[in-house]
Amino acid sequence: MSFLSNLFGSNNDANLKAIINNGAFLVDVREPGEYASGSVKGAVNIPLGSVSSQLSTFKNKNNIIVFCKSGGRSSQAKAILEANNITNVVNGGAWQNIAPLAK
Repeated sequence: MSFLSNLFGSNNDANLKAIINNGAFLVDVREPGEYASGSVKGAVNIPLGSVSSQLSTFKNKNNIIVFCKSGGRSSQAKAILEANNITNVVNGGAWQNIAPLAK
């Protein structure tokens, strides 16, 4: 995976779709107001600033996809989770890229 796709999310829709179909935990890390304006079907909202305090929410999940507006905050969320030994995390990038895959 290239540096930019690692930072801002993967463009491999087939891989993301497969992870979603296998019951991925979908997490929108934008702020609540952003989330309220539209998100991915089935996603939960855990803003980036709350990820560290919500680590127990991520434990024991088989696959996790984090996403935001552009992929920057989701990259940070992925790094926080991995620093806390939660390694089954994918940066999905922008929520608009994930939404059609989660239908």
